[in-house]
Amino acid sequence: MKNIICDIDGVLLHDNKLIPGSDKFIHRVLEQGNPLVILTNYPVQTGKDLQNRLGAAGINVPESCFYTSAMATADFLKHQTGNKAFVIGEGALTHELYNAGFTITDINPDFVIVGETRAYNWDMIHKASRFVAGGARFIATNPDTHGADFSPACGALCAAIERITGKMPFYVGKPSSWIIRSALNHIQGHSENTVIIGDNMQTDILAGFQAGLETILVTSGVSQMIDIDKEPFRPNHVFACAADIDVV
Repeated sequence: MKNIICDIDGVLLHDNKLIPGSDKFIHRVLEQGNPLVILTNYPVQTGKDLQNRLGAAGINVPESCFYTSAMATADFLKHQTGNKAFVIGEGALTHELYNAGFTITDINPDFVIVGETRAYNWDMIHKASRFVAGGARFIATNPDTHGADFSPACGALCAAIERITGKMPFYVGKPSSWIIRSALNHIQGHSENTVIIGDNMQTDILAGFQAGLETILVTSGVSQMIDIDKEPFRPNHVFACAADIDVV
């Protein structure tokens, strides 16, 4: 029985509206007993928040199935030396870092960690740049530049710090294979028995490809059939939407 890693936006939901049939697909997977991770690059919501978000759309999933770039970032940092972090992000990110034993501080931090936040300001850019230039390790939850309606995302918030310091962050989220490995560890799964379902060739499918997973592209979100030929790699399967998936 295959492990399943499934993206949210463009696969299960459009904004907060159900993509028709995705509820039946997820409920079938759960009934079959497939180990399931619902994975998102977005670090602002906790597992409980995501459970409520999907539940409101009619997809009922245990909280334990959700895995975010905030969780993966905390997991990554557990494997590094240092336990003090200056954080630009929302409560869900700081919550995961606290749980991992980190002190959140602007006094000699070992790390500068950036996630999505609407509270981004000049003071944050100044402090983060000063710390990174001074040797703090620069970590970002994900490389996404923007969300819906061109709302700034993590990669855009990192850009100012990159330009000032000349240093790029390590991006934990998709398409990095780190978040895939971390999600698999979360369910004690292995890549050779795992399929990833996503709507974006450049994040979900690339991450799966780099991590050695079987890949399923659904064309209900970002990438369409015409986009497949633009990349040097190919998904193993292509379906119009999650409801059509018949290989798991």
